[in-house]
Amino acid sequence: MTEQRNLILAIVLSVGIILAFQYFYGGPAVREAQQGDAPQTTAQETVTPQPGARSGGAVPGQVPGQVPGVSTAAALPADRKQVLASVPRIPIDNGRVHGSLSTVGSRIDDVTLADYHASVDRQSPEIVLLSPPGAPAPYFAELGWVAGQEGTAVPGAETQWQADGEALKPDSPVTLSWDNGAGLRFAKQFSIDENYMFTVSRSVTNESGEPVTLYPYGLVSRWGTPETLGYYILHEGPIGVLGGSLKEPDYDDLQEERLVEFQSTGGWLGFTDKYWLTSLVPAQERPIKASFRHTMGPGGEHRYQSDFLGEAMTVAPGQTVEITDRLFAGAKEVDKLDAYEERYGVPLFDRAVDFGWFYFLTKPIFHVLDFFYKLVGNYGVAILLLTLVVKILFFPLANKSYRAMSQMKKLQPEMMKLRERHGDDRAKMNQELMELYRREKVNPMSGCLPILVQIPVFFALYKVLFVNIEMRHAPFFGWINDLSAPDPTTIFNLFGLLPFEVPAMLMIGVWPLLMGFTMWLQQRLNPKPADPTQAKVMNFLPVMFTFLFATFPAGLVVYWTWNNTLSILQQWVIMRRMGVKAG
Repeated sequence: MTEQRNLILAIVLSVGIILAFQYFYGGPAVREAQQGDAPQTTAQETVTPQPGARSGGAVPGQVPGQVPGVSTAAALPADRKQVLASVPRIPIDNGRVHGSLSTVGSRIDDVTLADYHASVDRQSPEIVLLSPPGAPAPYFAELGWVAGQEGTAVPGAETQWQADGEALKPDSPVTLSWDNGAGLRFAKQFSIDENYMFTVSRSVTNESGEPVTLYPYGLVSRWGTPETLGYYILHEGPIGVLGGSLKEPDYDDLQEERLVEFQSTGGWLGFTDKYWLTSLVPAQERPIKASFRHTMGPGGEHRYQSDFLGEAMTVAPGQTVEITDRLFAGAKEVDKLDAYEERYGVPLFDRAVDFGWFYFLTKPIFHVLDFFYKLVGNYGVAILLLTLVVKILFFPLANKSYRAMSQMKKLQPEMMKLRERHGDDRAKMNQELMELYRREKVNPMSGCLPILVQIPVFFALYKVLFVNIEMRHAPFFGWINDLSAPDPTTIFNLFGLLPFEVPAMLMIGVWPLLMGFTMWLQQRLNPKPADPTQAKVMNFLPVMFTFLFATFPAGLVVYWTWNNTLSILQQWVIMRRMGVKAG
């Protein structure tokens, strides 16, 4: 029958969208890291960006120098702690960032995040963000100078700098200095705020008697293709806002293109993971030439670099030039990114969080969730409150829809009579049905509206739970200790009472079961399909949704279950007022 076909079509369309969304956006398959066949080597330093060959720098693709203590032959990575102990270092500690600054090469190459751990256990290791050359998966940042003419010695990867402090803290900057022995004195002052932003002020004093031209540069280098989750909705890899627009080349794209360049004034660029970001933030008033590049190391491993090259700066005899850039290295916390965007004028810095095409909806939903979290201290309860707000906003529309569905349920005896009378003549039956709807002033399509209006909210909430670090390891109550992960229980071992592991496809937890039950209960309130085949399809949907939602973040299942419960209450009240029998 027409109205039942329309209803089932809307439901099947919703299921199809959700299935496609799960496949393309949140499938459980994890893409393996795209590593080279040879073991990772640590021989090569970086490709220093510059427009042409100059002394002290390197043309892209050349090896500019040897990292101290690291062989130029391919070698297996050494232990990270051992590598860190091999050169003098300045400790970094602001309460949220731990690590150290290498005085050899003046790299920021040791950063761990004190507030984030490998698992929900607070005793598990801190998240390691940056690591030095020589350690597994080197990932580091460097800001320096490129010489503008032959014969000018500038500091490089093996330069030993002198430090004027013993530790880098928010109230204690550290200055590294180096004299090239030919009248140029270089200095870098490093400072860090209370969160994740480093500020690096570089100066050059010319006492040589001749003018010197230098180009400032910054780079973030990542050796080896990191393991990514492989989700369609999540960008992991090179990222930046250059020339006013977001740039997101993938690792495999960069392997093919080798070099992607942009002209920009200010902006930012670096590498993003699901929850973490390392990004150069050059002075926003300066024109730069920005690049994403890919090279192969001596051992055959992939190496990626995000870098910028500033305009030439001429230092006259007896003068000092200074330039200040920044480096973000930390967690992609939305409020921190927004604060840096406002404080330093960093354009679109919040786009480091992959809010996606529905940014206009996803970010406001996050802010509403975060507002409720600050009130109640629990993101699970915040999701319940968000659901209540959504129900209130759509109350008039849902009310109209449920009234229409109740009217259709009231008309079911008449509809069954028409089916019996014209069972073999579908055209006649549909014509009589339409006449019945017109006579009783019923719109069969209005019953689909609650499903359709929920889809954008569903997608946006899925995105928030998936990409926002604020949801990572956020507990609810009981066994749900991470709202961004699926319900860890399963009915197939009696929710942990039986001591055996259950295959991932059979991980049907308590919350997915509750969701399936509320969906089944809501169906009992809706008009039953007159066609037996359609009825079987409708009856199977709660089972299919139960298995589907078992793979979704627990927070999303909590949302959908609570939404179903509120819908059932609203629909039951309307049916009772209209004198329609439930069931």
